[in-house]
Amino acid sequence: MIERARVSLGMLKYLALDEADRMLDMGFEPQIRKIVEQMDMPPPGTRQTMLFSATFPDDIQRLASDFLSDYIFLAVGRVGSSTDLIVQKVELVQEMDKRSHLLDLLRSQRSNATPHSKHALTLVFVETKRGANELEHWLSRNGFPAIAMHGDKVQMEREQALRSFKSGATPILVATDVASRGLDIPHVAHVINFDMPKNIDDYVHRIGRTGRAGKCGLATAFFSDKNMPLAKSLTELMKESNQEVPSWLVQHAENHSAGGRVRHGGPDFGGYDFRKGTASSSNYNDTYAVPAIDGYHAAASVNAQPFLSSGNFYSDPSVKTGNVDYLYTDAAAAPYEYAYGYGSVIASGWD
Repeated sequence: MIERARVSLGMLKYLALDEADRMLDMGFEPQIRKIVEQMDMPPPGTRQTMLFSATFPDDIQRLASDFLSDYIFLAVGRVGSSTDLIVQKVELVQEMDKRSHLLDLLRSQRSNATPHSKHALTLVFVETKRGANELEHWLSRNGFPAIAMHGDKVQMEREQALRSFKSGATPILVATDVASRGLDIPHVAHVINFDMPKNIDDYVHRIGRTGRAGKCGLATAFFSDKNMPLAKSLTELMKESNQEVPSWLVQHAENHSAGGRVRHGGPDFGGYDFRKGTASSSNYNDTYAVPAIDGYHAAASVNAQPFLSSGNFYSDPSVKTGNVDYLYTDAAAAPYEYAYGYGSVIASGWD
């Protein structure tokens, strides 16, 4: 539409990219760069650019910085972490036993269902599109109505699958990572990682489909020998979220190197801006950090006092809720509105 001059960006004031890290990671940099740099997009300073994601690994931050100038980094809670509203369970299941184990789990879930939980939905993540189709048919044959969603389905088929899932007509959705981001589906009570993802960031996005809007959720992971490189990162994530970590997983974590992304941040509060590791940067601005309160992520608000950090996080022991420190600034060094007056923003922790 833009190339055909059917849409003009000349009057645009705000450019927001949701799940920006995945867009760049999946190779959409040329398309984004063309829109930002070659079309009639107003230049930085005239427009405000905002990138949003629950995770922002260093390499993607560096790539994203090409589209930003003099930006600030906002973090809600710990970047790349999970809320303790989600109960995480990890079960050691070998590949050949996964289907029977899943069936036992679903049968137990059905037999223990209450009138309220009968309307709860279950989201099952698998690694491949073929695996999604096969598991959908196998579950349906065994008395558990399911529907699959993956990248080979056209948009109309995906929308139909989501409608069927949301309505409860097929209360089990079997999906690849196409469903791990950007979907806000009420009543998803249980996320099952039938196949574990290859890195910890994708795990965070997957389990984030439950435990939304203040509700509690359950996430169960089938962990096999092929997932051992994830052991250390998964153990760290579960400890951060106050989850019970199986002893066998701790042992494997000690024997294997960290899988996926390296985790950053202090013991009580995270929000890592990769520019902090740079000796000097003309584009380095301050980092605002928004605390998590008793497991709930505080929402960014233009009326809220920002918590400013210049290279370091400062915790005020006199202001504390639960186990989470608030961050403070010792001077009126920052405006009272988030991101106002800045041309660019990276915001992480929202999902």
